[in-house]
Amino acid sequence: MALSEAGCEIRGDTDIYNLHDAAKTATQEDWATEYLDAIIAARMVDGIDDAVAHIDQWSSHHTEAVLAEDEAVVAKFFNEIDSAILLHNASTQFADGGEFGMGAEIGIATGKMHARGPVGVEQLTSFKYRVRGTGQTRPA
Repeated sequence: MALSEAGCEIRGDTDIYNLHDAAKTATQEDWATEYLDAIIAARMVDGIDDAVAHIDQWSSHHTEAVLAEDEAVVAKFFNEIDSAILLHNASTQFADGGEFGMGAEIGIATGKMHARGPVGVEQLTSFKYRVRGTGQTRPA
C-alpha cells in the first residue's frame, strides 16, 4: 500500500486490517484525534448513512471529503454534514485559506460563531464551502 511505503502509519478497524495487515488496530481515541504526523485512522463504513453517523460523532467539523460517483450520495453528504468545508472527489489538501484566496491563514476555527469583541454583520457570517472535483490533488 502506497501510504505504508511512504512511511505513514495506518490505524483501522477490522475491515481495514483485513485489507492491509500492516495496519494497527484503531482505538476510540483514534477516531477523535487529529494527528500532526504521518498517521491515518480509517474505518470501513456501510454506505452514506453510516458515513454521516461516523462523521457526526467524531469529526471536528472543519473539513470532510467524499469519493463518490452517485450524485444522490454526494447530495446527502453535502446536505447532512455540518462542516465548514465539504469536498467531493477532491483532496482535503485544498482546505486551506490560500487555496480559497484568503491569503495566509492566521488560525483555524471549527466553531460556528467565534467572534469576540465588537460584532457587526460580517462577524455573524458563517461559511460552508462545497468543493467538487474529479480527483484533483494539490501539487507538492
